[in-house]
Amino acid sequence: MDKILVVDDEKTIVKGLKFSLEQDQMEVDCAYDGQQALLMAQKTSYDAILLDVMLPKIDGFCVCRQIREFSKTVPIIMITAKDSDGDTIKGLEYGADDYITKPFNVLVLKAHLRAVMRRHRQGLEMVQAQKITSGEICIDLDSRNVSICNKEVNLTSLEFDLLVLLVTNPNRVYSRESLLQLVWGYDFPGDVRTVDVHVRRLREKIEANSKEPKYVQTKWGVGYFYKQSIT
Repeated sequence: MDKILVVDDEKTIVKGLKFSLEQDQMEVDCAYDGQQALLMAQKTSYDAILLDVMLPKIDGFCVCRQIREFSKTVPIIMITAKDSDGDTIKGLEYGADDYITKPFNVLVLKAHLRAVMRRHRQGLEMVQAQKITSGEICIDLDSRNVSICNKEVNLTSLEFDLLVLLVTNPNRVYSRESLLQLVWGYDFPGDVRTVDVHVRRLREKIEANSKEPKYVQTKWGVGYFYKQSIT
């Protein structure tokens, strides 16, 4: 049974989500402020967290960032205000895997939830110890660790999956839409800038100079690819 943490200060929303998720045989814990959510996330291993942005005591952005300090992989879906691009981008930069805007259709939210959990579960099911080495990058698929020049790099679950896809398909250009389907796990209904944000964050972690990347390259007007030949 999947265990979900729902965080929102609007009790009506929490009650509705709890009921709907329990109908899908999920176990649901609820938190109504950021401080409570952070404590619960520290004490309990969740399969996913639904996290509202506007929360009492500690806002959702800070909660997300602090969770990422002790859990790199738990899927986090941010719930943002309608048409708030700033909230969306900020949430992704702080480590969220996905976002959905209010007001939302609960069926759409559950589709997002299933997608991020499926992607996370597929990563955990890599049982054979296997390493990918490309230039200075070493990727351990078993432990889901990445190191560059023998120095470990902390990636979120989504950043790891994105890097693995690109590295294992060198020089193949992926459109933003393709990456959304292959990495996020669904036909994304919103803005493809989601991909741009994650690529930028990935570059900041693996590139010596993210402004002049030598690993994750841009094919202007098309998408992104991993450059196999490193000079």
